[in-house]
Formats: sequence, structure tokens, C-alpha cells
Amino acid sequence: MAKQPGQPQQPETLSLKLEDQLCFALYSASNALKKVYRPALSTLGLTYPQYLVMMVMWQDDGQTVSDIGDKLFLDSATLTPLLKRMEGMGLLSRRRAPEDERQVIVSLTDKGKALEQDAGIAPLEAFRATGCTPDELIALRDQLKSLRAQLMRHTA
Repeated sequence: MAKQPGQPQQPETLSLKLEDQLCFALYSASNALKKVYRPALSTLGLTYPQYLVMMVMWQDDGQTVSDIGDKLFLDSATLTPLLKRMEGMGLLSRRRAPEDERQVIVSLTDKGKALEQDAGIAPLEAFRATGCTPDELIALRDQLKSLRAQLMRHTA
């Protein structure tokens, strides 16, 4: 069968060796990156998922749970317990939206806002650990975003 224009070439057979798997390369690279972030985040008192929530909130305070979930690609069943823990830590507050009580608005507390000034050390440490140039990391990030978008289109 001839390859159609615009379609990726299909391999005849796919290897089942772990080291040949794209999924494992992404998974293990993600785990390694989280380990690099861990020391800097521990000084902030945050786990990696909490750090991701804080970055979303520092960018745009006063969002709904569903907006945060959309940005982090998390469902509310995963996100809600995380937000409850962070509320207990005094980093954010949650309240029902007055116009629609089904929605919960998440806002940073003063303590949560104050963490932002020290948070820049985490991505700086990760950048140093990669040994890559800024241009290489930007290109890699953009390729991963494109891959994510393609995979999400496939599963939609």
C-alpha cells in the first residue's frame, strides 16, 4: 500500500523493548526532572503538583477549579484533594462563585502570593541540570507541546 501524503510512515513491526518506547522515555525523563525540582520545591514546602497549581495561580489569580484543571490537564477528582491540602497549608482559599454555586473560585492567600518571589530557583536549577542551551530547551518544549496536542486529538 502506498503512503498517502501527509501521513507518517508506519514501521513494519514495533519493538517491545523498554528502551525503545517513547512512553518510557517521556515517563523516565519526567521523573528525572521532578527529582531535580524536588530540593528547590522542598524549601518552598511544595510538592511538584502543588508547584504546578501555584504557577497557574501566580499567572492568573481567582480562577475556577475547572479552569485550573484545564490548564494542568487534570480532572476535578484529582485536583480537588490537592487544592484542599493547599488550602489547609494556607496557600489558597476556595469559595463558591456567587453567580453559580456549582463553580468554586480558587484565590491565592498572602502566603501563597509571597512564595512566588522565591519560586524562580526551581526552573533555574532544572535548566542548569539539563546541560542544554535555552534555544534547545525551547525547541524541545515546543516539540513536546505539539506531541501532546497530537495525542490529545487522537484520543478525543
